[in-house]
Amino acid sequence: MKRWNGWGDEANKLDLPSTADAFLLAKVGTTTPLVDAQLRDVIKQVPESRLPNHRLINRDPETRIRHARGQSLPDWLAMRSGDFEYFPDGVSFPENNDDLTELLSFCQEQHILVIPYGGGTSVAGHINPFASQQAILTVDMGRMNRLIALDTESQIATFGAGTPGPQVEAQLRAQGYTLGHFPQSFELSTIGGWVVTRSSGQQSLRYGRIEELFAGGEVITPVGHLDIPTFPASAAGPDIKALLMGSEGRIGILSTVKVRVRKLAEQENFYVTFFPSWQQAKEAAKNLVQSDIQLSMLRLSNAIETETQLALAGHEKQIALLEKALALFGTKDGKCMMTFGLTGTKFQCRNALKQLKKITKAHQGLYTGSFMGNKWAEKRFTMPYFREALWQKGYVVDTLETATDWHNVDNLLAKIETNLRTVLAQNSSTDNAIGSPQLHVFTHLSHFYQQGSSIYTTYIFKAGENYEQTLAQWAKLKHSTSEIIVNNQGTISHQHGVGKDHQPYLTTEKGTLTIQAIQSLCDTFDPQQIMNPHCLIASPDASESELEQAQVIS
Repeated sequence: MKRWNGWGDEANKLDLPSTADAFLLAKVGTTTPLVDAQLRDVIKQVPESRLPNHRLINRDPETRIRHARGQSLPDWLAMRSGDFEYFPDGVSFPENNDDLTELLSFCQEQHILVIPYGGGTSVAGHINPFASQQAILTVDMGRMNRLIALDTESQIATFGAGTPGPQVEAQLRAQGYTLGHFPQSFELSTIGGWVVTRSSGQQSLRYGRIEELFAGGEVITPVGHLDIPTFPASAAGPDIKALLMGSEGRIGILSTVKVRVRKLAEQENFYVTFFPSWQQAKEAAKNLVQSDIQLSMLRLSNAIETETQLALAGHEKQIALLEKALALFGTKDGKCMMTFGLTGTKFQCRNALKQLKKITKAHQGLYTGSFMGNKWAEKRFTMPYFREALWQKGYVVDTLETATDWHNVDNLLAKIETNLRTVLAQNSSTDNAIGSPQLHVFTHLSHFYQQGSSIYTTYIFKAGENYEQTLAQWAKLKHSTSEIIVNNQGTISHQHGVGKDHQPYLTTEKGTLTIQAIQSLCDTFDPQQIMNPHCLIASPDASESELEQAQVIS
């Protein structure tokens, strides 16, 4: 059963290796875990629903709790403390387009706000209720979860938008196909959620981001049904697919998703190469991508992330032997680990590996084979459980992600990491109350393009004396670093959408004219402004207090 106050299935967990305690103690310091709330106590806090009776609406308190938060760090702290603050007034589980049409018509008549809900994995506040005089209905798409059709001639698959990643792949692979979209949230996130938040999968070098895979579909809007055809290409004006992608439920609910699929590859393996320094590793990665070598994925860890991964991998004896071997070849302190995947025919993979070895060798890369790479692949979807394991020991972990052009990667990466390491130590009344905890900060580049790369930074710090202090620490880290990102040629979101948490920074990135255009689009499809207000852009009629509630980190 899915956890009500954390990530994933209750039966699954990720144990930290025996080496973790000493490593984290040295990097972060002594910790004291905070006490978790109990579900039975939170149920007592759920207020009476403001929704009228309707055959498609569930007003059960526990169901509302389980749909009240996503997976951002503020969400995590709210769930763990039991201080949810706001709950949806009800949850609906539509099974078809007729149900969705009936629901949106009912919500317009009754002036009810609507929050679309996929897998509940949002880390940007997309699915969180807020202070409102209007009732709020969460629409869970989880029952629209099957492969509806597979056109093998055109290689177009049609899915219900609520289909989670594992079911997408299982249903396709049963017929010899794959979508190839593997975000880290793959276990729970849905195909519809991928589209409306512009998701990127770990093997995007081969399969493309979701915008390259999304071919068409159906959207149920408050003013009617929107059908997006699956042309292979079109010059007939602006592309409605582009308007829908990243719309985050503001113009309607994506009900059916048509995607471009491929036949399963003949071969797939993952490998690891180590480099003596970051600069050598980064140049190798850039050359690999710009040489059009047939990679399916590429991930480059900086020196601190490499150290962290090796320290937390377990297998002490094997890691010690690896460290010794690397040192013999001059790859010791400051080394950086590159993980890469090759997918295709045996001929393609063999030739790609030959080309890759040639380029990485020119940058003093030390190829170590497929053992570590395939181990990474085995565990790549279990890493979200890492937060649970750290939490139980009193550590808090969060991430920041952006993307920028190659000329700016080092500059922006350095500013992000420096700010995270130093901002809490700056003198202020808040810091004096909290203290100045150590932070362990590390980064990898995980999505690569001809012109640049994503930057994905993780930071670990010890929980404060209470939940309020811990949230205050996070707010300062998140806000100050987000300002740095958008003011230094970085996007506020490379793969997780905007939601409510990133909304305050969108105008800096897009400009006021673009925000006005997005608002006009929302006005056209949702004239009553009932669809997921405060996400992406602020509702034009929002009161000052409502905006403060929506902007969690302001």
